[in-house]
Amino acid sequence: MQKVAFYTLGCKLNFSESSAMASALEKHGYESCDFREGADVYVVNTCSVTENADKKCRKVVKEALKANPDAEVVVIGCYAQLKPQEISEIPGVSLVLGAGEKFNLFEHLSELKTNEKGRYIRENIKETNVFVPAFSGEDRTRTFLKVQDGCDYFCTFCTIPLARGKSRSNTIEETIEFAREAASGESREIILTGVNLGDFGVQNDESFFDLITELDKIETVDRFRISSIEPNLLEDRIIEFVAESKRFAPHFHIPLQSGSDELLEKMRRKYRRELYTERVRRIRETMPDAAIGVDVIVGFPGETEEKFLETYEYLRDLDISYLHVFPYSERANTTARKMSGVVPVKVRHERSKMLRILSEKKRHAFYNSQIGKEAKVLFEQEEKGEFMYGFTENYVKVCFPYDPLLVNEVVDVVIGDFGPDQTMECDIKIEKPLEHAL
Repeated sequence: MQKVAFYTLGCKLNFSESSAMASALEKHGYESCDFREGADVYVVNTCSVTENADKKCRKVVKEALKANPDAEVVVIGCYAQLKPQEISEIPGVSLVLGAGEKFNLFEHLSELKTNEKGRYIRENIKETNVFVPAFSGEDRTRTFLKVQDGCDYFCTFCTIPLARGKSRSNTIEETIEFAREAASGESREIILTGVNLGDFGVQNDESFFDLITELDKIETVDRFRISSIEPNLLEDRIIEFVAESKRFAPHFHIPLQSGSDELLEKMRRKYRRELYTERVRRIRETMPDAAIGVDVIVGFPGETEEKFLETYEYLRDLDISYLHVFPYSERANTTARKMSGVVPVKVRHERSKMLRILSEKKRHAFYNSQIGKEAKVLFEQEEKGEFMYGFTENYVKVCFPYDPLLVNEVVDVVIGDFGPDQTMECDIKIEKPLEHAL
C-alpha cells in the first residue's frame, strides 16, 4: 500500500477538491498520511491568485523531497493549468496535471513510470467544461461543499477563468443528492463554495436562489453558510430568504475590491459602489446582527492616494464586520498587467496595513455589539490551553472552558465579554447538550 500526502494552497474550493481526490485514492488502495511522514506520492494542489502563491509551490516541492527524496511529486491546481511547463522544470516534479486532468489522478499515477520527471498533461481550458463535485472530509465540524466551478467574468486582474474555465455546475437535483452525502458524516455545518457561487445553474436554466431553497429542506444539516457571493448576484430574494431561514447562517462575504467607481470600471467589475451600498443596507435592514465580510484589492494600477482614501473612507463608514485585504499582484496574461499607473510595492503594503487595522476595528466593534445576545454556537475540536472554540451563526468566534461533551455540538449560549485570542467568552444556556455525538 502506497502512502500519499496532499498539500493544498489557496481557497476553500481547493481544499474540498483535495479532500475528494484523497478519498478517491484511498478507495484505490492508497493510504493518506501526514506530509512529514515520508509519503510515496506527494500531491501539491496550487493556487495562482497571487505571485506569492506561485513561489510557495516550489517551497512545498522542496520540502516534500526532504521528507522522501524518492517520492513522486504531482502538481495540480490553478498554477498547474496556467504554467505547466514552468512547473515541470522544478527539480523533483514528476507530473503536472491541468484543470481537466486532476480528477483522473489515480489513472495518471497508474501510468507514471518509476522516477519519471517533468511530464505535464494539460488541455486547453476552453475544453474544460465538466463539473466535478467535491466536499472536504477532514474537519469533523464542518464540510466545504463545492457546488460551482469556473467563471465567465474575466476581471482585468484575475487569472481564474484561464485556470478553471467557464462557469459550470451540476443540476439542483444532483447537487442535493451530493449535499446529502456530504451531510451523512459527523459535520454539522455545510459551507457552499465555488469560484463564482452566485452563478450556479447558468448552464441548466436554474439559479442559486433555487438551490438554497432546496438545500434548506435537508433536515439532517444544522447549518448552511454561503462562502462568498458577488454583489450583483446577491439578489434581494436571496437576502430575504436567508433572513427567514432556520438553516442558512446570517453571514455574507461580498467582494468589493475597490470603493472607487473609476477603478471598479477598470477592473471590469459588474457593479458600482451604489449597488454595493444597497446590498449592505438591505442585509442590515433584514438581519441587523448579520456578519458582512468584504474583499478589497489594494494598489491596483491607477489607484492614486486620492482613490485609495476614497476606498478607505467608504469602508470606514460602511456598516460591515471585517475585511480581507489583498495587495494587487501582477499576473501574466491579464489586462491589468499592461495598465499604466503602477503603484509601488512598498505603497501597496502600506495601504494594506491601513486597511487591516481598519478591519480589526470593524471586527472589534461588531463583536462588541454582540455582548449579551443569545446565539447558537457550533463548538469545534480545536482547543488551546484550557479553552475550546466555536462560531455563532453570524461568525463570532467564542471560547469556553474545554468540555469533551461540547465538541461538534450546536449549543445555545449568551455571548459575554472579550476573551483570549480575539474571541468572545460565553455562557451555556443549558447544562449539557444532547449526547448523541457520543
